[in-house]
Amino acid sequence: MKVHVLLSHLNADELYFTNRTTVVIDVLRATSVIAQALSSGAKEITPVGSVDFAMKISGDIKGGQTLLCGERNTKMVEGFNLGNSPLEYDDTVAGKTIILFTTNGSKAILKARYSENLFCCSFNNLSAVAKHISSLTDELTILCSGSNGMFSLEDTVCAGKLIKELTKYGKNINLSDAASASLVLSKNFGKDLLKLLSETEHGKLLIENGFEQDIEFCSRLSNLNIIPAFINGSIKLLQQDSDN
Repeated sequence: MKVHVLLSHLNADELYFTNRTTVVIDVLRATSVIAQALSSGAKEITPVGSVDFAMKISGDIKGGQTLLCGERNTKMVEGFNLGNSPLEYDDTVAGKTIILFTTNGSKAILKARYSENLFCCSFNNLSAVAKHISSLTDELTILCSGSNGMFSLEDTVCAGKLIKELTKYGKNINLSDAASASLVLSKNFGKDLLKLLSETEHGKLLIENGFEQDIEFCSRLSNLNIIPAFINGSIKLLQQDSDN
């Protein structure tokens, strides 16, 4: 399997992803929220690229089955129903459509929307995603959301752990330079995920803004057997085979 890693969603054109299998990572916190929301029974999650568009979509939908969710600069946007803390996504989201805007993650997902297969990964659902894609493709692109277009250590370490997990399935992994770097960073920084997330730039910002419990949640490794798949404009729970 050839594995590419992109360290920011700003580094590639949308058409680059055409016909590719892509995994988007935004550990703090979009892809962690997505996994938790689907685990709590959310019907689907529609990522959007701006607050204005999120408001427009929510205004067009009737019936109270839609939640406007996400953040800007870590804080819930005024007028939204929920923010971007995975702790908010309990059984109150069951059966609901979630419109999600975040500073980095939702934009990265949209950048990769022309992929043939598109999945969302965090530390929380890493093993489930790795197992699925190991039998799906011989070429993989891992897209790190980054932070405002800049390198993000936590996303890159997660990419490295995903690559390491893929080796369990007998794949001969051929790494791009960035994928090799991700693997090295994972080995050096990925032994204590809580410590890692607490000491990254974005982790420190979240702690300063009162989201210390989110750091603990996002540091849990493979506690959710969830595969979020982008299908026809929304992220849905991919139904797994009974032996998964």
